[in-house]
Amino acid sequence: MTAQTAETRKNFTRTWEARLYGSWGEGASASVLIATKILTVTADHEGTQTATIDGQPVELLEAYRVYKWASTEGRLTVLHEAELTPPEQPEPLKMPMQVIGKARAHTLHKIMGALGIPHAQHYGIAAFAIDEPFPLETLSTLTDAEAGRVWAYLCSHYPNACQVGQRIKAKTAAHAA
Repeated sequence: MTAQTAETRKNFTRTWEARLYGSWGEGASASVLIATKILTVTADHEGTQTATIDGQPVELLEAYRVYKWASTEGRLTVLHEAELTPPEQPEPLKMPMQVIGKARAHTLHKIMGALGIPHAQHYGIAAFAIDEPFPLETLSTLTDAEAGRVWAYLCSHYPNACQVGQRIKAKTAAHAA
């Protein structure tokens, strides 16, 4: 348990038997066994150290005090030492489906605007249509299936939505050509 070990070691655990002696008078024969402790220090994959004495969590400073006492005035025996395997890094999350993107979201906004729906309500209506409890932050992250549900909701609640949608899509196609 040296300063170098504390700074550089990661993913390890070490357990000692610490026999603690005290003095009873003078001379070598005046040493008295006070206690035997099992001391364990573990460093995780980030190097954060934790310690236990007799299976109970303790502050690292207390563990160091017992370690020093046993190493200078007692007996310190390594019982176990092991390298720990670092935790596996999780696979990055992958989007399960393609999103509609900004261009299609813009078209959806145009349709809702042409239907007389205020811009601030577009996100709430879309959320309601796909059973989300809160308004969406953007329409561009809707999946194709979700955008279809929003479109179906608009067509069922706004009778002229289909005609408005066809007109706006025709204008968009004409501008693209």
